[in-house]
Amino acid sequence: MNVWIAIALTAVGCYLAKLLGLLVPAGVLERPLTRRLAALLPVALLAALTAQQTFGDGGQLTLDARGAGLAAAALALVLRAPFLVVVGSAVAVTAAVRALGPVLWGG
Repeated sequence: MNVWIAIALTAVGCYLAKLLGLLVPAGVLERPLTRRLAALLPVALLAALTAQQTFGDGGQLTLDARGAGLAAAALALVLRAPFLVVVGSAVAVTAAVRALGPVLWGG
């Protein structure tokens, strides 16, 4: 029953957030600061989510194969590689580090 209560509260919260966005006056949305924040906020949230999923494990900081994969993806982005190459390099490096980890570190 608690799950259904949580689902209902989440649905109501999402609806209210959408309604609040529709009630904002157009003048507020046209301000340069509001436009800049709307453009940068998704990037910041995605970066925070990526960092948390890569380096977080429960409540502690973890450095494992995911960090190497993220570094490979960052390098591919710096080299202006196509998106599929970025994702593929991250996958390949993560898999290689996971496969070679026990060999390299005696685990």
